[in-house]
Amino acid sequence: MLAGCESGLFAVTLGEGSVELTPQAARPGAPMKVTGRKLAAPLFPFPDMRFNDGRCDRQGRFWAGTTVQDMAAAANPAGALYRFDQRGVLSAPVVDGLITQNGLGWSPDGTTMYLSDSHPLRRQIWAFDYDVETGEPRNRRVFADLNHYVGRPDGAAVDADGCYWICANDAGALLRFTPQGKLDRQIAVPAIKPAMCAFGGRDLDTLFVTSIRPAAGASEHDGHVFAVRPGVTGLPEPEFAGEL
Repeated sequence: MLAGCESGLFAVTLGEGSVELTPQAARPGAPMKVTGRKLAAPLFPFPDMRFNDGRCDRQGRFWAGTTVQDMAAAANPAGALYRFDQRGVLSAPVVDGLITQNGLGWSPDGTTMYLSDSHPLRRQIWAFDYDVETGEPRNRRVFADLNHYVGRPDGAAVDADGCYWICANDAGALLRFTPQGKLDRQIAVPAIKPAMCAFGGRDLDTLFVTSIRPAAGASEHDGHVFAVRPGVTGLPEPEFAGEL
């Protein structure tokens, strides 16, 4: 989970908290060095917890959610969603009761927030009304129930039409839902566990998709990154608007 900053730094959430990363100039041919500084971390209610998925809202607030490290061990709803704002303040849990937080995204005008839970016992995507002034999500409702489709909801992206793309983990597919929650596109990828998607390229018309290589039974392309031309364009990812 990484967001650029106007200063040229990066805000990133790794493991137990948010970190500022500063790339260091290196001589030609030498690996780039990066220094890190811890910014904030919540008090986890259980051991072996970590952050999972995150991104900035349209106003530049950095959001990230937590999960119990071993997803297969237990369906523990100890995960929560946090907001790291422009003042450098980490919120209390804004949304709690999550097993495996994922799928953050915002509509083009920023007034709808999307959030998912990837755990096999959940497989839910929710939409919220989002207050762009305060950064508060309200009116949580089911946007798409993937128990009625394929896979588990993993990383997501929103396109310029306001449609929500989700990686269907364990199903080797990308699903596109309209703002009304209707499935209107399904694209197969040659990897069983697509994990995150993001629009890029000069015209933001390429959807880049990462995938996870399973521990057993991996195919030739599992663990690869794919570039898909879906025929629509994406939106620029907002930078973190705070001062680090």
